[in-house]
Amino acid sequence: MGRTRLTIPRDQDHVVLTVDGKEVRLTNLRKIFWSELGLTKGDLIQYYADVSDVLLPHIRDRAMVMKRYPHGASGEFFFMKRAPAPRPAWIQTCRIDHGHGNVIDFPMIQDRAALLWVINLGCIDLNQWYAKCDDIDRPDYLHFDLDPGIGATFTKVLETAIIVHEALDTLKMPSYVKTTGSKGMHVYVPIVRGPEQKQVWTFAKALAQELANRHPALITAEYRVAKRPRGRVLVDYNQNRWGSTLASIYSVRPRPEATVSTPVTWKEVARGVRIEDFTMLNVPARVAKKLGDLWKPLLQARGRFDLGAYV
Repeated sequence: MGRTRLTIPRDQDHVVLTVDGKEVRLTNLRKIFWSELGLTKGDLIQYYADVSDVLLPHIRDRAMVMKRYPHGASGEFFFMKRAPAPRPAWIQTCRIDHGHGNVIDFPMIQDRAALLWVINLGCIDLNQWYAKCDDIDRPDYLHFDLDPGIGATFTKVLETAIIVHEALDTLKMPSYVKTTGSKGMHVYVPIVRGPEQKQVWTFAKALAQELANRHPALITAEYRVAKRPRGRVLVDYNQNRWGSTLASIYSVRPRPEATVSTPVTWKEVARGVRIEDFTMLNVPARVAKKLGDLWKPLLQARGRFDLGAYV
């Protein structure tokens, strides 16, 4: 993967590493984060170091909402938006005005040092802002969170993903898919930056509702849980709302299997994948030896869909 591999010590609890010229203090490295697997906080940090080359381009220049698990994957968590102080001088922040005088300085993960610093805070998954910091109202992708409701199997999620893919193909919209690492799948569409977040949300809502109308036995777009029909897959458009976040590409999830939100090909979806196929233990090898970053097109200027004509 290009640069020298970072190695996290396995025989120490606390260490100061020099990462690309920056000193990063890592703590409680031998603390168990997955008791069933015997995986430690140090193992989690090592995983992120190993996938950093394919992860960083997807989260760079975006505000990061921190979801901290101080006691590991099965422990309680809390959300934190403001970059904690004191912090290293090299941690860049993104200032976002939430109205009524509530201005929040979110941390940004710009490099390997910042990535390790954030994970050391007890963050298991990464949740970045949809739009880049230089224009926080205009995202460069839209997405659908395919979330199985009560009684809906993952096979139904795969069926739904294929229907969403075919619909986007019909609209000439390129789409890329990943497991969420939790229960469902995410489908992303790279768009030309221009429409505001609310306009992107409105388009996603219209498409989700149309698919639900066409496939009522499989798909729902009903956001209210109490009114959602049993056994359906929610095509969740509402995650496109301003200020919302989803677990990023290559994020580890706080499940017993240490599953990872992993990009897959549409052929793999058609063949049938499982959430449990992709974990902290095998994803680095999948990236390094087999496929590289399947979501690289989401980073490129070419091939983006111009949503402006639709909104």
